Amino acid sequence: MYCTDTCPYCARAERLLRGKGVAIDKIRVDLAPERYEEMTRLTRRHTVPQIFIGERHVGGFDDLVELDMDGGLDPLLMPLLEDRDAAR
Repeated sequence: MYCTDTCPYCARAERLLRGKGVAIDKIRVDLAPERYEEMTRLTRRHTVPQIFIGERHVGGFDDLVELDMDGGLDPLLMPLLEDRDAAR
Protein backbone atom coordinates (compact mmCIF):
# COMPACT_ATOMS: atom_id res chain seq x y z
CA MET A 1 0.00 0.00 0.00
CA TYR A 2 1.43 3.36 -1.03
CA CYS A 3 0.74 5.75 1.83
CA THR A 4 1.87 8.69 3.93
CA ASP A 5 2.14 8.98 7.70
CA THR A 6 -0.53 11.66 8.03
CA CYS A 7 -3.20 10.32 5.66
CA PRO A 8 -6.41 9.37 7.51
CA TYR A 9 -7.63 7.25 4.60
CA CYS A 10 -4.36 5.30 4.69
CA ALA A 11 -4.98 4.55 8.37
CA ARG A 12 -8.55 3.46 7.62
CA ALA A 13 -7.42 1.18 4.80
CA GLU A 14 -4.77 -0.33 7.06
CA ARG A 15 -7.36 -0.93 9.80
CA LEU A 16 -9.76 -2.60 7.38
CA LEU A 17 -7.08 -4.90 5.94
CA ARG A 18 -5.49 -5.75 9.28
CA GLY A 19 -8.98 -6.52 10.60
CA LYS A 20 -9.20 -9.16 7.90
CA GLY A 21 -5.87 -10.62 9.00
CA VAL A 22 -3.75 -9.26 6.15
CA ALA A 23 -0.14 -8.20 6.59
CA ILE A 24 0.49 -4.86 4.89
CA ASP A 25 3.61 -3.76 3.10
CA LYS A 26 3.51 0.02 3.48
CA ILE A 27 5.42 2.12 0.98
CA ARG A 28 5.83 5.61 2.43
CA VAL A 29 5.77 8.06 -0.46
CA ASP A 30 6.26 10.99 1.93
CA LEU A 31 9.71 9.63 2.82
CA ALA A 32 10.79 8.58 -0.65
CA PRO A 33 9.91 10.82 -3.61
CA GLU A 34 11.05 8.13 -6.04
CA ARG A 35 8.35 5.84 -4.62
CA TYR A 36 5.74 8.55 -5.27
CA GLU A 37 6.88 8.65 -8.89
CA GLU A 38 6.66 4.86 -9.01
CA MET A 39 3.12 4.97 -7.58
CA THR A 40 1.91 7.50 -10.14
CA ARG A 41 3.52 5.55 -12.98
CA LEU A 42 1.88 2.29 -11.89
CA THR A 43 -1.54 3.66 -10.98
CA ARG A 44 -1.87 6.90 -12.93
CA ARG A 45 -3.21 8.38 -9.68
CA HIS A 46 -1.69 11.04 -7.45
CA THR A 47 -3.47 10.39 -4.15
CA VAL A 48 -2.85 7.99 -1.29
CA PRO A 49 -3.55 5.37 -0.35
CA GLN A 50 -3.03 3.33 -3.47
CA ILE A 51 -3.64 -0.30 -2.63
CA PHE A 52 -2.41 -3.41 -4.36
CA ILE A 53 -3.53 -6.92 -3.46
CA GLY A 54 -0.91 -9.14 -4.93
CA GLU A 55 -0.30 -7.70 -8.39
CA ARG A 56 -3.81 -6.22 -8.69
CA HIS A 57 -4.28 -2.49 -8.22
CA VAL A 58 -7.46 -2.06 -6.19
CA GLY A 59 -7.35 1.75 -6.03
CA GLY A 60 -7.81 4.01 -3.04
CA PHE A 61 -9.69 3.66 0.23
CA ASP A 62 -13.12 4.29 -1.30
CA ASP A 63 -12.40 1.65 -3.95
CA LEU A 64 -11.33 -0.79 -1.22
CA VAL A 65 -14.51 -0.22 0.79
CA GLU A 66 -16.69 -0.56 -2.30
CA LEU A 67 -14.93 -3.82 -3.21
CA ASP A 68 -15.52 -5.09 0.34
CA MET A 69 -19.20 -4.08 0.34
CA ASP A 70 -19.70 -5.78 -3.04
CA GLY A 71 -18.22 -9.01 -1.67
CA GLY A 72 -15.13 -8.91 -3.86
CA LEU A 73 -12.45 -8.21 -1.27
CA ASP A 74 -12.44 -11.47 0.69
CA PRO A 75 -11.94 -13.64 -2.42
CA LEU A 76 -8.96 -11.46 -3.41
CA LEU A 77 -7.47 -11.78 0.07
CA MET A 78 -7.99 -15.55 0.34
CA PRO A 79 -4.73 -16.55 -1.43
CA LEU A 80 -2.74 -14.18 0.77
CA LEU A 81 -4.28 -15.59 3.91
CA GLU A 82 -3.73 -19.18 2.73
CA ASP A 83 -0.06 -18.43 2.00
CA ARG A 84 0.29 -16.88 5.46
CA ASP A 85 -1.27 -19.90 7.12
CA ALA A 86 0.86 -22.36 5.13
CA ALA A 87 4.02 -20.52 6.25
CA ARG A 88 3.18 -21.03 9.92
